[in-house]
Amino acid sequence: MHSSQLIQRTGRTPKTIVIRDIETLDEMHEVEQLQREIWGVSDLDVLPALALRPQKEVGAILIGAFAEGRMVGFVFGFPGILNGETIIHSDMLGVTSEYRSQNVGYLLKLAQRHAALGLGVKRITWTFDPLQSRNAHLNFGKLGVISDRYLVNYYGETSSFLHRSGTDRLWVTWLLDRERVESEMPEAPALVRVGQDGAPVVANTDFDHKELIIEIPGEPNPELWREPTRAAFTNALTAGYIVNNFYVIDRDNQKIGVYLLVRS
Repeated sequence: MHSSQLIQRTGRTPKTIVIRDIETLDEMHEVEQLQREIWGVSDLDVLPALALRPQKEVGAILIGAFAEGRMVGFVFGFPGILNGETIIHSDMLGVTSEYRSQNVGYLLKLAQRHAALGLGVKRITWTFDPLQSRNAHLNFGKLGVISDRYLVNYYGETSSFLHRSGTDRLWVTWLLDRERVESEMPEAPALVRVGQDGAPVVANTDFDHKELIIEIPGEPNPELWREPTRAAFTNALTAGYIVNNFYVIDRDNQKIGVYLLVRS
């Protein structure tokens, strides 16, 4: 069993968050409820406890975050074979709204990494919406993932309110035996920039540079930003770049996220 504790202080009240394996069927039913609460999905789109239980028996990793005895987050990944290598694909990571921005997601990912290494697995993959700056910061900025695949409308139509703008995803890879190296954001040509009015500005940039960047606002309007960023990512990845990092900067009194792409 993998277990750790984090002391969170909210106001004057210290709260202990326990990160540990989810073992019982009752706790797996709590995971069902968290899926409805966090993503607003209908029962049809909930991964049920009756599927979680047998997957754990054959190597799936299911870890929860608990506060005062209540589950407030979880991470779930299942084993797979990718290019002949056994991997864990991290299908879901969710934290309730009251515990977001408190490092809980990061701790769940570290626990998942520890569990995967214990199984002899050295690669974890997952997908996320590249217009979500908070997730991009966790994935690239803190965990050190890389990405060489952009998936258009990957999940199709779902019942989640989060998917009303489509389900484009970056497929990311976390190399568990690779040490993350801190680096300053370089000066590089942009494929898409954030204009002063917050709208996307598409640049006529060619693909003969060592590094390129793609910017997004802190909270982009998907109706404005999906198409230009989709084109920028897909064209750059097809040209042989990989997404290697993500930075957050302040410019013109707004938070801007910056993806760094490097020639692979």
